[in-house]
Amino acid sequence: MDEPLKVTVAVCNYNGAEHLPPCLEALLAQTYAIDELLVVDNASTDASEAVVRERAPNATWVPLGVNEGPCPARNAGLERARNEWVLLVDNDAVLEPDVLAKLVAAARARPDAVLLQPRSVFADDPDVVHYDGGRFHYAGLFSLRNFSVPIAEAEGRGTVDVDGAVSVVLLARRSVLLELGAFDGDYFILFEDLDLSYRLRLAGHAILSVEDALVLHRGGTGGISFRGAILYPRRRAFFHSRNRWIYLTKCYAWRTLLVAAPGLLVYELVWLAFTLRSGTFGGWWEGKRDFFAKLPGVRARRRAIQGSRRRRDRELLVGGPLTLSAQLRGGLAERTLNGLLRAWWTLVRPLAG
Repeated sequence: MDEPLKVTVAVCNYNGAEHLPPCLEALLAQTYAIDELLVVDNASTDASEAVVRERAPNATWVPLGVNEGPCPARNAGLERARNEWVLLVDNDAVLEPDVLAKLVAAARARPDAVLLQPRSVFADDPDVVHYDGGRFHYAGLFSLRNFSVPIAEAEGRGTVDVDGAVSVVLLARRSVLLELGAFDGDYFILFEDLDLSYRLRLAGHAILSVEDALVLHRGGTGGISFRGAILYPRRRAFFHSRNRWIYLTKCYAWRTLLVAAPGLLVYELVWLAFTLRSGTFGGWWEGKRDFFAKLPGVRARRRAIQGSRRRRDRELLVGGPLTLSAQLRGGLAERTLNGLLRAWWTLVRPLAG
């Protein structure tokens, strides 16, 4: 009989005193035994540590001393873990009791998989999918599967291959992620999971979505998430403006960037127009300025990524559709943008790297 697969759970936390109680309660109620529980903290100023001590006294508190976003926290969880498989959990995720068991079963069945995600649903509307993976839109974005689609209508059953995973909850093969650089701290937040997924797929690894393993996704990140909000956050505009170009510059072959340039420019102009209309142009401008400040380091990491390439961009990238949040969807503008981007990629895809 096979030895049980031992799993370390690493919870990424920043000021999560509100979210930690249901998150920890759900983890401790998993039907599959957790071998090690870490809570990696990004210099919280609330009662997070006291909550962990009370609710999960056997957990190891790992203070980082500074908040540099979830990427270094997730990486610290991977580095600190004593097991090869690590379940990375954001503090606003509440797992159904059988989630870890289903992820482990899928990992055992697919030895080629290095990253597995459950299907996350909105905590305040659990019959609707939030994230369950996606494909790589050549404009530098996720083309998400089933985003905001009722579960009853969602495509996919059982365990399915996906190109990209969204980092709400991820079961990760520790050694592979660390070998490829794990999460890039330059992003702080947004695009970091797209970047990791693309690097893993470029290197030839498999990513899975386990559709019947469900996670309730609570409030999101304050000041960045805009689920249900009227105003688009300026900080999100900053990260979107900067991080998309970090990802494109690091991960795409130069030939891909060249042939995709018209589509990339069209999307950028539409995005710029949106920031002007929403009053977040300052975030757009600051993001571009910070991207150029980071460019020397980005280009240095690019060399390692291109050296690990086993797949071509044209095998992984798609032309659509774009995934837009509910506040931005609908109308002729969205249909026109999708049509233009898809048509251009159909034309130039054979020429990409």
